[in-house]
Amino acid sequence: MKPTLLILAAGMGSRYGGLKQMDELGPDGESIIDYSVFDAIRAGFGKVVFVIREDFAQAFKDQFEPRLKGKIETEYVYQSLDKIPEGFSIPEDRQKPWGTGHAMLMAKEVINTPFAIINADDFYGKDAYGQAIEFINSSKDVNEYAMIGYALKNTLSEHGTVSRGVCESDANNNLTKVTERTKIGKEGDKIYFYEDDYKEELTGEEPISMNFWIFKPEFFGHLENGFKRFLKEKGSELKSEYYFNIAADDMVKAGEASVKIINTPAKWFGVTYQEDKPLVQASLKALHDKGEYPDGLWK
Repeated sequence: MKPTLLILAAGMGSRYGGLKQMDELGPDGESIIDYSVFDAIRAGFGKVVFVIREDFAQAFKDQFEPRLKGKIETEYVYQSLDKIPEGFSIPEDRQKPWGTGHAMLMAKEVINTPFAIINADDFYGKDAYGQAIEFINSSKDVNEYAMIGYALKNTLSEHGTVSRGVCESDANNNLTKVTERTKIGKEGDKIYFYEDDYKEELTGEEPISMNFWIFKPEFFGHLENGFKRFLKEKGSELKSEYYFNIAADDMVKAGEASVKIINTPAKWFGVTYQEDKPLVQASLKALHDKGEYPDGLWK
C-alpha cells in the first residue's frame, strides 16, 4: 500500500488577506498545493488527504478535483472548533480551532499507512518527497519518525526577519533539540539571529524544520493522548494551540520515539504576506524554465 500525503489547508490566511492555499501562483494558474501533490505522485505517494474547513470545502474541491481526478486518491476531512474529545468544553469566546496537532487528528480515521504531513502554503521541492519515500521504505520501527531539514540559508525572506526552529542532532542524525529563534535575518551575505541588543552570526547551514514530517499511523494514538493533556492544561485559554511537532518532541524526550533529520538541498519558499507573491511566482516560473516541471502541470 502506497503512503499518504496529509496537507494542512484549513488556515484562515488572515495575514495574507485571503485563502492563500487556493491562490494560483504558477505560470498556468497552479497553486502551491498543485506542486506538492505533483511531486508526491512522482515520488510514489498513493493518496492525499486534505484538512480543510467546511465553509470553503466546495470551492476547494471545485478547484482541485478536476486536476487530480484519476491521478491520485483524494480524501477530505474538516477541522472545526467543536471536534474535541468527550468531557471537554469550548471556551465561550474562543473562535479558532486548536492548532496543527488538532488539524492532524482530523485525519486519524482515514490514514492507515505511513504518511508525510506538510503545510498547504509551503513549497518544499521535489527532493523532499523523494527522500520521504526512501525513509518510509527503509524504516520498520513504528516509533521512528523523520523530519525534512532545510538549510537555514534556503529558508530566509528578502522582506525582513523570520522565525525558525533551529535543529540539533546526535551522531546518528536523530533530532535532539529544536531551539526557536524568533528573529533571524541577513546583513549583506551574513546571517544573524537577534535577541534584544544581542546578535549572533549563524553559518546558514543549520537544519531548520519547515513542518514537513513523516510519521507512522500509530502516532495518532500518542497525538490524541497528548491533545487530552493539552485540553486539561490549556483548554480554557482563548488562543492556545496544540502542535503535532511538540507531541513528537515529547515522545523523543521520554525515549518513546526517534526523529531522523533528513537534510535536503532544496530551497523552501512560501506565502505568508501578499508581498511574497511576486517572488514565489518568479521562483515557480524559473523551475518551469529549467524543465523541473512541465508546462501546464496537469495537462
